[in-house]
Amino acid sequence: MGISLPLDKMTTSEKLAAIELLWEDLCKHTKNIPTIPWHGTVLSEREKQISGNKSSFSDLSEAKGRIRDATQ
Repeated sequence: MGISLPLDKMTTSEKLAAIELLWEDLCKHTKNIPTIPWHGTVLSEREKQISGNKSSFSDLSEAKGRIRDATQ
């Protein structure tokens, strides 16, 4: 199925809203998402950083807000 969106006519806010809708739907069907070979390596490295207290975390809504603010 070919999908066409008027990306050149969409605002940044509209594009982010579209991404959010897609993400929400993907999250409902995570078993259908194939894994990426390098992802395991990245997750392992992040676990090491967490164990060594070398990582910090942000609340998802705060992170989304920062992204929205930076792109508007």
